[in-house]
Amino acid sequence: MNNNAKNGFKGNKQSLPSKPCTVCGRTMTWRKAWAKNWDAVRYCSDACRAKK
Repeated sequence: MNNNAKNGFKGNKQSLPSKPCTVCGRTMTWRKAWAKNWDAVRYCSDACRAKK
C-alpha cells in the first residue's frame, strides 16, 4: 500500500485549494510543504520572490 492510498489523495489537484501569486498572478495549488503556513504563502517560486 503506497502513501497516497493511506491519506485518500489520488492525484486529483482540482480538489485542492489554490490562490494567485501576488507577483505574476499564476495560480498556486496547495502543497503539503505549505500546510502550516498556507495563508502566509504569497509567491509561487523563488524567482517571483526575487522580483517583488
